[in-house]
Amino acid sequence: MTAEGHLIFAIASAIFAKRAELTPVLASADWWHIIPATLLTCLLPDIDHPKSFLGQRLRWLSQPIARAFGHRGFTHSLLAVAGGVALLQLKLPAGWLIPADAFQGMVLGYLSHIVADMLTPAGVPLLWPCRWRFRLPLLRSQKGNQLERVLCTGLVIYALWFPAGALPFGASEWTSQVVNSAQNHIERLIKKQ
Repeated sequence: MTAEGHLIFAIASAIFAKRAELTPVLASADWWHIIPATLLTCLLPDIDHPKSFLGQRLRWLSQPIARAFGHRGFTHSLLAVAGGVALLQLKLPAGWLIPADAFQGMVLGYLSHIVADMLTPAGVPLLWPCRWRFRLPLLRSQKGNQLERVLCTGLVIYALWFPAGALPFGASEWTSQVVNSAQNHIERLIKKQ
């Protein structure tokens, strides 16, 4: 996925996480904290690739990481995901350097990168150091980044449309709520025509 695709996907992830109230902190997050924070870290996993957008700017850091782990190695693994999830659960003390909502936005940006890379044929090695790749190859590089741009922009539009608090995670019926919400939206679109 391109840097542009990761940035758009991160925006969609931030909007969705806030509207779905993924965590209590994100539910009450300030948009001016969560969006910039998510954008700040959404390219960070590619620090392991010296030719990436971030790798070109931080070669002194990118090259040693690339030599040690390779591209889409440790930085794209479940170890990184587990660390991110653990950081989402972290309770920051009041008056800490970074507001809690911005901190969770930063973690969300990192995790959005890994999810977005799973949409490519190369996938990600979630079980690193095992080389198995996990992928749902919706985006193929030979099609250019037009499909990537359309998919990611569509996700932003969907996230904006998504009703706030619609998914009470942990509730037993959240899948039926998603289906009912989609059906209601389709019915409204049909009535408008």
